[in-house]
Amino acid sequence: MSFWKPIFLAGALLLAFAAFAADKPKPVTVNLQNAQGKSVGTATLSKASKGVKIKLNVHDLSPGQHAIHVHQTASCEPPAFTSAGGHFNPEGKHHGMENPAGPHAGDLPNFTVDAKGKSKATIVAPTLTLGDGPNSVFTGGGTALVIHAKADDMKSDPAGNSGDRIACGVIKK
Repeated sequence: MSFWKPIFLAGALLLAFAAFAADKPKPVTVNLQNAQGKSVGTATLSKASKGVKIKLNVHDLSPGQHAIHVHQTASCEPPAFTSAGGHFNPEGKHHGMENPAGPHAGDLPNFTVDAKGKSKATIVAPTLTLGDGPNSVFTGGGTALVIHAKADDMKSDPAGNSGDRIACGVIKK
């Protein structure tokens, strides 16, 4: 009987590891382009302890604070990126992280671009997932990550007075 015990334990560990690995979605890289179709960097989405971590590595943007949102449609047709639709909002809430009737699942914190037009910010989207279900960024064939010209005021419906859409990238598996 002692011969089988190590084999049984090894098999159990292998199954446990496989279940853990299957439970942890792979990071997804989103290529961001400006209205002229030129690359302005990337965003890497990965599983956070709660939600989705978005690691930005962007360049050639205007200095200052910018809004960033997840939009409902996996489309980024320049120059205005209106093909991305409105904010991703599977729960039908109001816009704004400071809105008592919000936020949309796609509402995210602002990020800052330095004087050289670059940012390596990391933000967390606590209500989004990379798995299955209504709050998944892959729902309905995917979503889009949109950077806006100005900062989000975190309360005004429907988009926080964040200005034009200046960069966009499709989020798909």
